[in-house]
Amino acid sequence: MDGIVIIGAGESGTRAAFALREAGYCGSVTLVGAEPHLPYERPPLSKTVNGAVQMKLICAAEALEAAGITYLKGLSAAKLDAGAETVGLSDGRVLRYEKLLLATGARPRRLTCQGAARALDFRTHADAEAIFSRVAPGRNVAIIGAGLIGMELASVLRGKDVAVSVIEAAPKPLGRAVPARFAEKLHARHAAEGVRFHLDRGVAAISDDGVTLTDGSVVHADLVVGAIGVLPDIVLAEASGLATGNGILTDTCLRTSAPNVFAAGDCAAVAQPGGGHFRYESWWNARTQAETVARNMAGAAETFSALPWFWSDQYDLGLQVVGMPHSTHQIVLRSATDGELEFYLDDGRLVAAAGLGIGNGLARDIKLAEMLIAAGISPEPGEIADPRVNLKTLLKGARAA
Repeated sequence: MDGIVIIGAGESGTRAAFALREAGYCGSVTLVGAEPHLPYERPPLSKTVNGAVQMKLICAAEALEAAGITYLKGLSAAKLDAGAETVGLSDGRVLRYEKLLLATGARPRRLTCQGAARALDFRTHADAEAIFSRVAPGRNVAIIGAGLIGMELASVLRGKDVAVSVIEAAPKPLGRAVPARFAEKLHARHAAEGVRFHLDRGVAAISDDGVTLTDGSVVHADLVVGAIGVLPDIVLAEASGLATGNGILTDTCLRTSAPNVFAAGDCAAVAQPGGGHFRYESWWNARTQAETVARNMAGAAETFSALPWFWSDQYDLGLQVVGMPHSTHQIVLRSATDGELEFYLDDGRLVAAAGLGIGNGLARDIKLAEMLIAAGISPEPGEIADPRVNLKTLLKGARAA
């Protein structure tokens, strides 16, 4: 046996490789990455410095070497034979494994309209370089998709004095992941910054002139970016006969339907206690699943139970959401010095929280909210609505009880 092989050198795969060593695993660890770089983080890709796209490495080459991790870059997995416990790589070599981790991540959802190939993706370092090398003050960029990726890119481009149009098939931006009140506030901020919105309209075609919408109108643009979401990369798993759905299906310990094969990160759809599977797309989820799956591959049997958490920076505003807010929950508002918070109660129990404020000013409150949710408290709505009531005091009381 050739130890543990990890397919995918993004946040989840790379963190899992190091977490294996932290868990005491002494066998060989091979990390396979499709890109020609050292592993890097995706969130900073939009944070250019002097016009250059930054690459924030997850680890240095020296760290990989010191941990005894073999890193094969610029290669992808072409075939998985779960019965023989082998994985074939794009360069023809075949690796045997004792255990395998699929951390293949997600890929951009593609447009299907006429001229769709003209739209650039915004997912990798190469994508970011392709976009930012073509923008300049006074140029026009059309972003198709008003989700978090599209709106974050719009805010960055407006900061560079680039004219931005956002096209969205839904009637409102940020309709999926962001609480409604905060989505409205972010929409208003973008409009105040000069972003032009074309809502409730689809895309008919993309040409040299820009984007033709389904109502016949044309959004003129020098550059078009497609940001209509991502799909889990399940091609390898599906071809090998693993159970898949909206992701590679795993149990609560992140084991797939094949013996000794695990999945984590954006590609993994994890079994839920109440039934069904759920897939999370966030930097935090990729990291926390990596830690759990590494311990389980090293011999533990831990259930993955971390709360979902994500953030988004747009202009000088910071959005953070922990847990899974739902419109059916009781929503309790709380003002704060740097913004405002929303707490979500399900049958009286605190299950989620969200904050929108200046910069990172609400990070401490969201962290306390995360700990309150984990403590399983059922607070009085008046208590958490009152900014004079210290959340830390509520946490101490919950722990004492």
